[in-house]
Amino acid sequence: MVLFNNAQGTLAPWNPPKKLVVKGPYCYVRNPMIISILIILAAESLLLSAVQIIWWAVIFFIINNIHFYVFEEKQLEQRFKESYLLYKKNVPMWIPRLTPWKNK
Repeated sequence: MVLFNNAQGTLAPWNPPKKLVVKGPYCYVRNPMIISILIILAAESLLLSAVQIIWWAVIFFIINNIHFYVFEEKQLEQRFKESYLLYKKNVPMWIPRLTPWKNK
């Protein structure tokens, strides 16, 4: 993904970005990829009339929510310090902003 290549890293945990990525979908919400997966799971559940998929989406959300709060947010705060704290203060974790956040 270009956003991560420009940040001198990747999405892979063994090669994380060296710069905080706050462009593209990340200026609206902090976890756009997880939100996309949840939307896909909800759509599949509706199309297939499969309640099991909704349960999987709920479990997936809970696991990711715990992971983000317990591990990932702390690591990002340590790695990016004040810039991440400012980003975290202005960009919601799950419900996208209506306007993009512009770091000034």
